[in-house]
Amino acid sequence: MSQDIYLTGITTTGTPHIGNYVGAIRPGIEASKDRGKKNFYFLADLHALAKNEDPENISRSTLEIAAAWMALGLDSEHAIFYRQSDIPEIPQLTWILSSMTAKGLMNRAHSYKAAVQVNVDSGSKDPDKGITMALYSYPILMAADILMFKATKVPVGRDQKQHVEMARDVAQRFNHHYGDVLVLPEPVIDDNTAVLSGLDGRKMSKSYNNAIPVFAPEKQLRKLIMKIKTNSLEPGEPKNTADSTLFDIFKAFANDAETNAIAKRYAEGIAWGEMKQILFEYINDHITPARDKYERLTGDPAIVEAELRKGAARAREIAVPYLEEIRDAIGIRRLG
Repeated sequence: MSQDIYLTGITTTGTPHIGNYVGAIRPGIEASKDRGKKNFYFLADLHALAKNEDPENISRSTLEIAAAWMALGLDSEHAIFYRQSDIPEIPQLTWILSSMTAKGLMNRAHSYKAAVQVNVDSGSKDPDKGITMALYSYPILMAADILMFKATKVPVGRDQKQHVEMARDVAQRFNHHYGDVLVLPEPVIDDNTAVLSGLDGRKMSKSYNNAIPVFAPEKQLRKLIMKIKTNSLEPGEPKNTADSTLFDIFKAFANDAETNAIAKRYAEGIAWGEMKQILFEYINDHITPARDKYERLTGDPAIVEAELRKGAARAREIAVPYLEEIRDAIGIRRLG
C-alpha cells in the first residue's frame, strides 16, 4: 500500500493567534513527526494576494508564520516546508488546470458567492463589483497546490472542504481528457479540533480584532487575558464551564487531570480574576520556550529564509519532473 501524502496550506495574512495554534499549528506539527506519512506544509503567499493585503503585511506575516511553525517544533527534516511563490511550477499548473475548469464550477465557489452577496445586500447594481480574478479563481490555484504534490489527504476546516472537492472535480476532468495523470485528493476534517472564542466571546479571529497572538510578550499576554469577557457571577457562586471562554482556552492547552481540577474549582465558585491569572500563568509557561526561539528567528530573518529555500529545493525535486509529465500529456513537449 502506498504512503499517504498530506498537504497543508497556511495563508500569510496576520500574526498567528492561539486559535490558529490549537486548531491548526499544533496538530500540524504533531503530524510532521509521523514517519508513517509524507507531509507538505506551505506558506500560501500567492493566495494572500486575493485579499488585497498591504505588501508589508504579507512580507511580515510570511516571516511571523514561518518563524512560529519553526519555533513550535515543525519537523522540517522529515516534512517539506516551503513558500508557495518559490515553486514556479504551481502557477504554470494553475493555468493548465484553468483550461479544464468549467466557469460554472467557479460560480459555485463559496468565497465568490459570499462576495457577490455582499454586493447584492449593499444595493450595488454590479454583483461583481470589486471582485478580482484572484478571488474568483482562488479554487484553481488551491487545486494546483494540492495536485502538484500528488496529495492524497488534505486536512481542512469544514468551510474549505468545497475547495478540495473542486480539486477532485478538476483532476477527474483532466484525467478523462489526458489519461490517469493527476492524483485525486480527499479532504480530512477533524471535528474534534478546538475552535476557540476570542476576547469578546465570538470566534477568535483577526478580522474581529479579538485574538490573542501566540507569541504576545508576557505583559501583553496578561493584559489580553484579563480582557476576556465573563459573566457577572460573584466569587463563591458556582460557575458553568460550558459557556466559559476562559475554561475553553485552558482546556485547549491543559491535560485531562488539570482540566478536571479547574472544572472542580468552577463548581466551587472560583473568582474570575483568579481564573484569568491561572490561565495567564499556564499559557505563559507553555509558550515561553517557543517564544524565545520565535523572537530569535524573527530577529534574524535569514535563518527563516534559508529554511524555506531548503524546503523549496526539495519540493521542486518533485514538482519539476511531474510538471514535465503533465506538459507531455497535454502536448506541450520538446520537439527534439
